Amino acid sequence: MGLSREQIAQRIAKEMRDGYYVNLGIGIPTLVANYIPKGMEIMFQSENGILGMGEFPTDENVDADLINAGKQTVTVIKGSAFFSSADSFAMIRGGHVDLTVLGAFEVDSTGALASWMIPGKLIKGMGGAMDLVAGANNIIVAMSHASKDGASKILKKCSLPLTGVDCVTLVVTDLAVMRLESGKFHLLERAPGVSVEEIIRLTEAELVIPANVPEMTFQ
Repeated sequence: MGLSREQIAQRIAKEMRDGYYVNLGIGIPTLVANYIPKGMEIMFQSENGILGMGEFPTDENVDADLINAGKQTVTVIKGSAFFSSADSFAMIRGGHVDLTVLGAFEVDSTGALASWMIPGKLIKGMGGAMDLVAGANNIIVAMSHASKDGASKILKKCSLPLTGVDCVTLVVTDLAVMRLESGKFHLLERAPGVSVEEIIRLTEAELVIPANVPEMTFQ
């Protein structure tokens, strides 16, 4: 039961609006670019210095020199631009990114997220995530709802080192869509075939549940 990585990205794509400038984090968020509705103009920004990323390339149009911040090969759209990391972070820190989609290990009811470090494990570093959560106007988190052993990742308080505080607005997991308001997760939608009871069981944080929780659609 639950959504695939691609379906999580597809659901998040529905939150895009024409004209948005958007940064996609490493992992599931990078897949969002594949599901932008036809006719909608979104400028995807990558902190390594690209504005105007397109879908992932096919085998026929791979350019090994054209990569995103996660070192994945990408395409660019007409009108795209390339620039230094200094200029890229000036965009981010200056508040010019409308929406950021990030992966996370944990999120909590205060709007905090932990996405960069698990103590005792080898890590590559913070990357641009700390700047993104501080500079973007809207933060959507894409993640699994629980760990492989069934422990909730939707918490009252994060236990891992934080990436940012009071910044998350929407969380899309393999089980649910939840909006953070007034220190509580509000359940908006559930994955097809997933019950409200299952979501409650795997959510440690307080969850506000309306009388009717619709299943997600992908049209």
